[in-house]
Amino acid sequence: MDWATQVVGVLQAATVLLLAPLLAGIAYRAKAWTESRRGPSILQPYYDLAKYLRKETLLPENSSRAFFVAPFVAFGAYLVIAVVVPIITPYPIPFASTVDFLGGGLLFGLAGTVTLLAALDSGSNYAALGASRTVSFAAFAEPTLIIVFFAVAVITGTNSPYVTNNLVASSTSAYLSPTHLLVTAAFFLLLLAETGKLPVESAGLMEFGMLEDGRVFEHSGRLLGINRWNGWMKQFLLYAVFVNVFALPWGMVAAPTVLGALDNIALLVGKLLIVVAVIVFVEATVAKVRLFKIRDFLALSFSLAVLAVFAYAVLGVP
Repeated sequence: MDWATQVVGVLQAATVLLLAPLLAGIAYRAKAWTESRRGPSILQPYYDLAKYLRKETLLPENSSRAFFVAPFVAFGAYLVIAVVVPIITPYPIPFASTVDFLGGGLLFGLAGTVTLLAALDSGSNYAALGASRTVSFAAFAEPTLIIVFFAVAVITGTNSPYVTNNLVASSTSAYLSPTHLLVTAAFFLLLLAETGKLPVESAGLMEFGMLEDGRVFEHSGRLLGINRWNGWMKQFLLYAVFVNVFALPWGMVAAPTVLGALDNIALLVGKLLIVVAVIVFVEATVAKVRLFKIRDFLALSFSLAVLAVFAYAVLGVP
């Protein structure tokens, strides 16, 4: 393991840690423009994070140690994902080969589970409400994710995101195959649900529509800051996987050098801005739906993922 590869691994983790709040700030500002508002600065998430980390942390009276530990466990899970999926490299960096799509999904699941347990441990009715809603929708989202992984394995013969990136970036027929196009659409719909971009999750709806905010309702100070950071990292990671593995896999420098990694960071930012623009357009044009309609949305995502596998079974090509 040469020093350049180690530095690239550190750069990839730092990219997720440091640019995740910026991506969220850009999304907030862009959404405000669609609503004819000036909106906050794109650096506002950094200001908020600094404010939270300086504040005192208050714990619910009857909470256990799990309430305090959960945000840090989730933070660690997202940090591990940041160094095992293709973020700024089309080649595996150290330890990336130990985790495939399924392993990454389990790490996302771990982060979500400990957050849910902390919400229930708080004893708050609002936090429990957000947790129960999240679990009910996850019952539809998790099968979709499994089918997406299966479809990716069908395309490449492996569950490695790096192999998928290299195949669809180098083969036009693989990229334009029905299986890949359908699984990309399914993952995009799942992405909207997992990152809270469905119009039903508007902050203005308060307890009637809150899901992510409901789970951290009782957190404060540093714990709230870590939870916010976790949410931004989750969004960044899902967007990065979407563009680098499914939608826009081209252009990354394959040379394992620091300069090549820096070029790939700039390229990644450009790709993420495209995704933000598309998602903001979806948020601005799709009417708000009732909370229970999220199940219908996830059912559509699941159907597309099943069709992706069905297309391979019928056509015999990925």
